[in-house]
Amino acid sequence: MLKAAVFAPPSVRVAPHNLEAEQALLGAILVNNDAFDRVSDFLLPEHFQETRHSKIYEICASLIRSGKLASTVTVKTFLNDLEWGDVNPAKYLARLASEATSIINVGDNARAIYDLAVRRQLIRIGEDIVNTAYYAPVDLSPRTQIEETERNLYQVAESGRADGGFQSFGNALNIAMDNSTPSWSLATSPDVGILLDAQNAWRAVGPSAYMGI
Repeated sequence: MLKAAVFAPPSVRVAPHNLEAEQALLGAILVNNDAFDRVSDFLLPEHFQETRHSKIYEICASLIRSGKLASTVTVKTFLNDLEWGDVNPAKYLARLASEATSIINVGDNARAIYDLAVRRQLIRIGEDIVNTAYYAPVDLSPRTQIEETERNLYQVAESGRADGGFQSFGNALNIAMDNSTPSWSLATSPDVGILLDAQNAWRAVGPSAYMGI
């Protein structure tokens, strides 16, 4: 008697993040507000993986841009204790400040936070590509999905890196597809195959020619 083939579900992968870098950066800002000026031109609250860190950074940004001091005391005023559960926000801020790294390292930490945020965005796009390809609405053609994916990835590519460069479309699509689903799933999806053909075409002719610019 033949046994039905059993496919193991894809392993659960944690989205790329670095909480230590987030903590080190926030601590540096709380100790020396000049650290904020070194990263504020590219680092946004939404780039932080940890929601609490995002909120702390947002408060620091608002205070500093208003000409006020962002410290453990002033930031605590704007934190809601109920949103922190069992964690005491005042003690957490004090811990961030006490473990702060030198202002010299804030640039490296900020770039790490930014790059990881971009990768998480690419993963979300890749997952959307696969899910839509498997369960596409009747009125959604593969071509339309490709065009929408191009727009989304091009926005990521334009947003670039913290050092002023930018992710090429090919690299962006590679990251999105590599992180979205295991290879056996890609092989069984004809629509994803079309997307991979689009990626190869992009590599061959370049972004300007492919998009008709």
